[in-house]
Amino acid sequence: MARDPPLPKVLIVEDDRELADLYERYLRDEYHVRTAYTGEQAVSNLDFDPDVVLLDRRMPGMSGEEVLRVIKRRGIDASIALVTAVEPDFDIIDSPIDDYLMKPIRRDVLVDTVGRLADAVDVDELKRELSAKRVKRNVLEIEKSRPELAESEEFRRLEARIEALELELDAYETAQPEQPRARLPNEL
Repeated sequence: MARDPPLPKVLIVEDDRELADLYERYLRDEYHVRTAYTGEQAVSNLDFDPDVVLLDRRMPGMSGEEVLRVIKRRGIDASIALVTAVEPDFDIIDSPIDDYLMKPIRRDVLVDTVGRLADAVDVDELKRELSAKRVKRNVLEIEKSRPELAESEEFRRLEARIEALELELDAYETAQPEQPRARLPNEL
């Protein structure tokens, strides 16, 4: 019997308990969710290995930016959205974040953002697997003769997996709506 893939994991870091709990209710049916109400709690929950982190930028004690530095220092490969009432400034250009959401946030925006960020993690994993498989194929094509490749069941499985990954990535890219372009003031 095939098992369902595990639910993507989301870590919500928000010092406003009511807001954090609201986000958790929005997401709990589609994701495995943990909530941290302080930066320190967020750091202690990083063993959860989240796929997506919703991170309040300003919190008493340990700020969201400090939590972000710990996440990156530990090499946690999560998509990160700052969720904040702080107007963005040029400092976000070099920040290792994937999205910036301004409070208040509508439910549909939060759910769509988490879905897109979770999908991006899956796509990155597919791209890594495809790259590794292509390297193996290329090495074998250089080192083995055509008859040896033609006789190898393992090589046929490798080529089939490469083709399946390419189709899956193509389908994902085709299904993604084009990102809206920001309008210039004279276009408003």
